[in-house]
Amino acid sequence: MARKVLVLGEVRDGQLRNVSHEAISAAKTVAEGGEVVGVLLGDSVQPLAEELIKNGADKVVVVENEKLAHYTSDGYAQGLLAVIEEEQPQGLIIGHTSLGKDLSPKIASKLHSGLISDVTSIEVTGGNIVFTRPIYSGKAFEKKIVTDGLIFATIRPNNIAPIEKDESRTGEVSTLAVDIKDLRTIIKEVVRKATEGVDLSEAKVVVAGGRGVKSEEGFEPLKELANVLGGAVGASRGACDAEYCDYSLQIGQTGKVVTPDLYIACGISGAIQHLAGMSNSKVIVAINKDPEANIFNVADYGIVGDLFEVVPMLTEEFKKLKVNA
Repeated sequence: MARKVLVLGEVRDGQLRNVSHEAISAAKTVAEGGEVVGVLLGDSVQPLAEELIKNGADKVVVVENEKLAHYTSDGYAQGLLAVIEEEQPQGLIIGHTSLGKDLSPKIASKLHSGLISDVTSIEVTGGNIVFTRPIYSGKAFEKKIVTDGLIFATIRPNNIAPIEKDESRTGEVSTLAVDIKDLRTIIKEVVRKATEGVDLSEAKVVVAGGRGVKSEEGFEPLKELANVLGGAVGASRGACDAEYCDYSLQIGQTGKVVTPDLYIACGISGAIQHLAGMSNSKVIVAINKDPEANIFNVADYGIVGDLFEVVPMLTEEFKKLKVNA
């Protein structure tokens, strides 16, 4: 059954986030040969429309308004609902990011629709679109189907492979004027605490530190290793509570959930709350002086040793590999 599916293109610092392209790939599966429509909300976002099309969207609807320059749930909800009313889609896919987690329940409520959140895979089985999502902090998975109404889902970043970019693809780009009004939230200033570089939630490689790093300076070797691997630095709650780093780096049940290709845990004991945020990583390497640390129970590779000796050695070896590659 061919469907029209909308995809919200998420923009950060004037660039589309990778999860937007992954959402298009997910929408292609849900559409089953139907039309995939990208949606861009913002102040000056029209130049990004072509990128959505080259990454698989059939057409793009752009809503530009100075009140959409910064994300607010009220403003974005008004813009997205206007596009939904105009396009009348059978499906809607949004990234399961901070923005998506805030916006999607509001949209679902306004549309009196169901919502399947934090989806990690989508497949067509027996004529049904089957969504798989983790439950119980990632210890189990459930499969869901939508039996009636809008097929609405948010997808976890770095889980659904994007479609290969095609520079020759073309498609229609249209604009929709929306009067954004009655905003209850006004953004006066945006102060970023997150570290510069690769987005933690979308990184292919994450180097994370726990209490074992011992200090703020203890994160420096981890940062160097992450830079060599083109990855991001993360942390356990213990490291954040000890003020070794900012809470924007926290991974776990009360922090970010990451699913990189490679996760290197340095000086992390492996509390269940931390495992909930990273246990679905494709390859996990644990470095810890305690051979009985729980992190080794989920690791694919374990190194029993002092992280301040092991991490610099790994960094040097990876540098050699890059030179010889």
